[in-house]
Amino acid sequence: MPFTRDSDGAPRRRPVPWRRVGWAVAPAAIFLGARLVGLAVLAILATTRHVQLSDELSSWDGQWFLGIAQGGGYDGVPAGLADAYGERSAETPLAFFPGYPATVTAVRFLTGLPLVQAGLLAATLAGAVAAHGVARLGELVPGGSRRVGLVLVTLFSATPMAVVFSMTYSEALFCAVAAWALVALLRRQWLLAGLLTAVAGLVRPTAAGLVVAVGGAALLAALARRDGWRPWVGGLLAPLGLLGYLGWVGTCTGSVTGWFDLQERGWGSHFDGGAATVSFAREILASGRSVLEVATLGVLLGGLVLLVVGVRMRLPWPLLAYAAVVLVMDVGSNGLMNSKIRLLLPAFTLLLPMALGLARRRPGTTTSVLVAAVVASAWFGAYALTGWPYAI
Repeated sequence: MPFTRDSDGAPRRRPVPWRRVGWAVAPAAIFLGARLVGLAVLAILATTRHVQLSDELSSWDGQWFLGIAQGGGYDGVPAGLADAYGERSAETPLAFFPGYPATVTAVRFLTGLPLVQAGLLAATLAGAVAAHGVARLGELVPGGSRRVGLVLVTLFSATPMAVVFSMTYSEALFCAVAAWALVALLRRQWLLAGLLTAVAGLVRPTAAGLVVAVGGAALLAALARRDGWRPWVGGLLAPLGLLGYLGWVGTCTGSVTGWFDLQERGWGSHFDGGAATVSFAREILASGRSVLEVATLGVLLGGLVLLVVGVRMRLPWPLLAYAAVVLVMDVGSNGLMNSKIRLLLPAFTLLLPMALGLARRRPGTTTSVLVAAVVASAWFGAYALTGWPYAI
């Protein structure tokens, strides 16, 4: 550590810059704190309902991801796993992207942890990395600051189904890669943005939103002859992961639309332009039969409203384009309606208008709102996961 000298010439250590250290660790600390609150509430509800906490954290798609990691690839997935209709073919595991299972395998190898614990650690570490990327976005946007970044991280950590960030699911990893890809994009680091977008394409199909944002921005920069050859290369890199995986699945299944066919056959999921969502909305608004289903509609409507507000605030168009594609993919798809809140988690840039607004409030007001959001998220995630078998 560097030294200074007193008036008598004696060496003296410089004071530790605690404030800088605090800012540096704050995003991860906020994320992990919110997740601890969520896990505590989930543990209470799991005990009340006589279910195992570890089972809840690795349920449904989590079992598939762990199965792929356990078998070292798609050929070794345990035979007991089946699709939503209880069926299974050699091609069924291909419905799940390889990025998160590969990460779990790496964490398991490096730590020696059991499979489930390695999966949970991988998700937690990815969530912490995502928190730092989200905080950086809050600093880079017009009107942004460190305060905006930390508020944005808290909102990100307190979304209604943020419990998934503590599960063996791929959302945390995808958000980590997506957040830093968007940071690189705003900083015009075209090669890094393109590379991270390509990686995201191996994690979740919502990488399509990143491809639109990064590819579109790179094309505009290239046509305007800014930054030389880098936008061209970054734009060409961006779709490689997503197109590469979809193409590989197409080769394995013998159909160009192989991955989409697997989704429809196994989980009844396909893009219908929002017809199923509209039908669901009519039914739920007429009956109001559950908190979860009404909340699902509220979150989707809130996403649309925040997108419009973001446009009116003139936020950077790539951030809005990314969120818009994720939102369209979510609202426009058929399938399990109650999972739509989870599927909207990657559209974290929709939270920017709220973060910018809250950051301008008095500290007491901002803190109260954010604490309430964390507590509400903890209860809602635990309620959805333990009370509704198809909530994720």
